[in-house]
Amino acid sequence: MAFVKPDTTIKEYQAFIKEIYGLPNDRYFNLQDMIVNMERFATRGLKGIRKENKEKTKINLLISFSWFISITNQLHIDIEEELWKRFPYVCFYCASCPCVCGKDKGKPLPKENIDLNKKPKTLSQFQAMFEEIYPSRHRTLEHSGVHFIEEIGEFSEALLRYRSNRQKKDFKEVETEAADLASCCMEVFSSLGKDMAKELSKLFSNNCHICHKIPCECNFKNITDFES
Repeated sequence: MAFVKPDTTIKEYQAFIKEIYGLPNDRYFNLQDMIVNMERFATRGLKGIRKENKEKTKINLLISFSWFISITNQLHIDIEEELWKRFPYVCFYCASCPCVCGKDKGKPLPKENIDLNKKPKTLSQFQAMFEEIYPSRHRTLEHSGVHFIEEIGEFSEALLRYRSNRQKKDFKEVETEAADLASCCMEVFSSLGKDMAKELSKLFSNNCHICHKIPCECNFKNITDFES
């Protein structure tokens, strides 16, 4: 049996998703299929915010994030390393913690004197880091949700651009947008008042959260008809 620990690291969660979903993803889904699933559950999560249904928001964003991790696995992107490269305990733009950017962000400032010992070890610690950099008291849940959907769009655009051109610089943009998307997802969970890792551990306590098999044996109907 495979499960997600409440104190999981991001690397461990990527490995879990690969163990459970790697085989069916490789056999049955191309990259565009996974983008569609990531987007459709993200928009369901946004609907939950609009309807003030936090449970609906939570479950759909967890599933959307899991499709996102499946995409990073297929592309061999180490999302933990990309997050730390882009946000080494400071805002990417102003290089401060907490962020002091205004509405109009300028050219990113150099990140000097980075303390490598501050790198978070667990997913919960990464979420706590982003709460320090971008405190949730400065935004509404609606604002967090809109920002997350914006990053979903930018990540999808970067993927399509890379798939069209196959250029190294385009793949670097995919990695950058992946880090931004992951950070925004954690920010939504902070706005919800939820520990993302603990919620993932509840959802994935016994292999696949639907069929409970390893690897997942869900068919297309299970996936397309899934409601939460």
